[in-house]
Formats: sequence, structure tokens, C-alpha cells
Amino acid sequence: MYQETGRYKTQVLIIGSGIAGCTTALELADQGVEVTLATSGQSLDSGNTPYAQGGIVFRGDGDSPQALKKDILTAGANCNYLRAVQFLAEKGPQVVQELLVDRLGIPFSSDKSGHFNLTREGGHRLNRILYCADYTGRSIMDGLSRAVQQHPNINLLSRRTAIDLLTTHHQSTRLEFHYQLNNQCVGAYMLNQHTGSVETVMADMTVLATGGLGQIFLHTTNSRSSIGSGLTMAYRSGAKVMNTEYVQFHPTTLFQRGGQQFLISEAVRGEGAKFIRQDGTPFMKEYDPRGDLAPRDVVTRAILEEMLKTGDDFVYLDAANFVNQDMQQRFPTIFDKCLELGVDMNADPIPVVPAAHFSCGGVLVDLEGRTTMNRLYAIGECSCTGVHGANRLASTSLLEGLLWGRNAAWSIAKRAKSRNALSNKLMHSIPDWANPGNEDNEDPALIAQDWANLKHTMWNYVGIVRTTSRLKRANEDLQNLNKRLIEFYRNTPISKPLIDLFHGCQAAMIITRAALRNTRSQGCHYRVNK
Repeated sequence: MYQETGRYKTQVLIIGSGIAGCTTALELADQGVEVTLATSGQSLDSGNTPYAQGGIVFRGDGDSPQALKKDILTAGANCNYLRAVQFLAEKGPQVVQELLVDRLGIPFSSDKSGHFNLTREGGHRLNRILYCADYTGRSIMDGLSRAVQQHPNINLLSRRTAIDLLTTHHQSTRLEFHYQLNNQCVGAYMLNQHTGSVETVMADMTVLATGGLGQIFLHTTNSRSSIGSGLTMAYRSGAKVMNTEYVQFHPTTLFQRGGQQFLISEAVRGEGAKFIRQDGTPFMKEYDPRGDLAPRDVVTRAILEEMLKTGDDFVYLDAANFVNQDMQQRFPTIFDKCLELGVDMNADPIPVVPAAHFSCGGVLVDLEGRTTMNRLYAIGECSCTGVHGANRLASTSLLEGLLWGRNAAWSIAKRAKSRNALSNKLMHSIPDWANPGNEDNEDPALIAQDWANLKHTMWNYVGIVRTTSRLKRANEDLQNLNKRLIEFYRNTPISKPLIDLFHGCQAAMIITRAALRNTRSQGCHYRVNK
């Protein structure tokens, strides 16, 4: 990697540092490729990966790729891409063994003889999920972070916020590149939060690993960085996006008023916990024969229906009377959080509500993570591999990020060995960032109010249950907000709060319009045509 004032050049730029981004960086670095890994936080763990409690799909007793494939297709309402599902079912467990167990030594739960303890979650017909108590994502992220930070071929850029992708059709000042049919991604403009300046980062290959978009909803389990930035940058650049209407809501987050919701892992139900009404009666069998282990979209709508019937703000998840384990030992993180709010999991039912959790769609990619734009890859939650279809099966997200992260690395490394570097002529044709305005009028109160409008609009109109009238209203409101933001964006110096709001608003518009176009109710896109 070399650097001029405000300009970088690297072989591979990876934007995002969760399980997908770190896996790609590590695999590329091992093959001698120079990698620049950019994260919006101060450290690598600012995304969603550390929040993953339940586990990662492995292989259970009597299990097979076909059995896993069937469960994924059932959860995804058979809207999945069959090749991608087959690929994950066949290759996923092997990659878990090679990267997480053998290389990184992630301390998954095991018995005294060293055999892995496997748990079960909603939508799975047998126990096939590896876990580390209730902090699996945290353990995986710790292992990946150590390996990435120690690798000499990886250059880390902290507190960098991606503004836009650099493409030959949009940023190049040379007419000859505009005449070429294929638009190429050649890097990104990045805000350096340390200095407040915008850097031009040129790259032979660019990888989007920016995670999810749950923060555009009022209630979410997602980290603060999950605003859909990768989706919006790819969309603006012309890359194809798909299945963006399929946003999964997790049925069980700890009920508390305001702020980010705390996830109650599906593994709690996997161990036997049941949903109950406030009078103590279980209710899930009334909605689905699979009961409390039905897929997330089914459970989420059942909870919503119960809340509407009773007027209550939550339902209860009862582990105390249905799980024959010490909750503090099996779920230490969840136990401690519940105890903070006066709920003893060993004695009391847990008040829970649904929250936005996972984006099943995103930037369309193939089995190698390649997008429809040359030199641009997308991996992890910001991508659409087709694995999840209309709804994600529990504990497949970490596996998807791991598997596609490795495959993208192998694909990029192969291309790096051929003559695939950016030409000097092309690099010199990309200008540095031009500040769109100099009016010092950024008002935190205005930005906070715009975020509040955005989140409430998405929760009320583009949430768990959608109608035509709600979606039309959301589309109109978001269009008006977007117009105001564009004007504000043109006249105000760039800043992270403004970039985040701009990304969030555009992500909301993409989802809303996709939901309007798809009149068929399926999976986590539950459409009531009123």
C-alpha cells in the first residue's frame, strides 16, 4: 500500500470488519495479497458479529447436507437460490472446522471427552449448532481480531466512514472510460474521523462487508453502524440489488423502553423455553404445529397478534418452568442482563418483544461474492447470496459470512495473480473529494429529528405487517425526507452524522419500494393488500 496526501492505493480494500470482512482479509493476507481493512469504529468489533449469541451451524448426529438444505428452504419459503443453499450445506461445516476450530481455536462448548455440545434453534429439525455459551459471536470476533491485527499483510484503517464507491462511469474525468460498457469499481471515498478529511482510497478490488441495516427501524438488535451503507453505495453505483424487502424481525428481545434492544437468543427456546401469555398459558401451538421452534417470521407474527389481542406491550418467554438447566451457567450474558432489570431467568418469565434483526437481501452476488459490477465484491449481511430466500434460518448468518468471506478471498487472490491492477491513467482520472458545501449549518437536533421520523416510518409502515396504503405513505414520506437531505448534503460540510443519515434514508427507500413492488406475501415480507 502506498499513500500520497489524502490518497491511498491498495490491492484490496475491504469496507467492514465483521466475520465476513475479517475472514476475507485473513485469507487474502495468507496468500500474500496486500489488504486494507477499513472499519467505522475505533476497533474491529463495532459491527453485528459480537452480538450473535446463539451459535453457528455445524453438523449434528445423523445430519446431512440434504437435511440442512431442507430446513433452509423451508424457512426461506422456497424463494432461495438452490445452488447457494447446496453450496452452504455441503461446504459450510468444513469451513467452520478448518478456520474456526483448527486455525483460530474458538472455544466452542464441548463435553469432558472433547465432543462438541450441539444445540437446536427455530426451524432446525435436529441439534446441529455450535456455540460458546451465549456469546458465540463475541468469541469468534475475538479470535478473528487477534489474527487480523497480527498479520503483516493487513493494513487497518480505523474510524473510516465510507461515503461512496469510486466508479469509472461516475467519478472518472476521462471520457474514454465513460464510453466503456462495463462500469468498474476502483475504490471508495472515505471520511477519516480522526482528521475530518475525506480520503480517496484506490483499490484493484473492493469488498463491501458493511453488515446490516436494522438501525433504520425503531426497534432493533443491530449495532449502531448497521445503517445499510453497503447496500446504498452499491445501489447508487449501479450494482444489482435483490430481495431487499425481506427484513427479518427477531421475535425475542428483552422488553425495555427506548434504545437498542437486547437479544434473547433463540437457543433459549432451543433448550425448551416456551412463550406464555401473562396468565401463564402457552400459545404458540395455536399458531403453528411446530410450536415455539417455528421459523422466526411465524413466531414474530404470533407475538404481534397476541399483543394486539391483549393490548399488552410484550409477551413472556418462560425458561424457568420449561428448561432443566441452570440459566446462569448456560446463558451467562443473557442472565446478567435480565437480572439488571429484576428478572431472574431461573425463577421468572422474561418479557420479550420483536425487533428488526437481519436483512435477507442485499447486493446480488454469485458463489464467489462477485457483484454485477466489475472489481466489486459483497459479502455477509449486505449481500444477497440467495441462501436465505424470504426468511433466514437461525444461525446461518455467521456461516454465510465465513464461507463467502473465504470464497471471495480465493477468487480475488486468483485475479490478483493475473494482470489485473488499475492502470495509472485510470487512477489519475479519479479526482479527490470536492466538498459539496461550506455552510456551517449542521444542527444535531435536526439530524436527531430526521432519524426519529425515519425510524418511526419504517417501524409503523414497513414493519412486521405491511399493507399497500402503509407502504405508499412510507414511500411518499421518505421521498420528501430524501429531497431535504440531498439539499442539506449539497450545502453542508461532510460529517459522519450526515453520511449515516443519508445512507439510512436511502436504504429505507430501497426497502420500501421493493416491498411495494412485491405484492406476494411470503416469509418475512408479510403483505396484507389493503
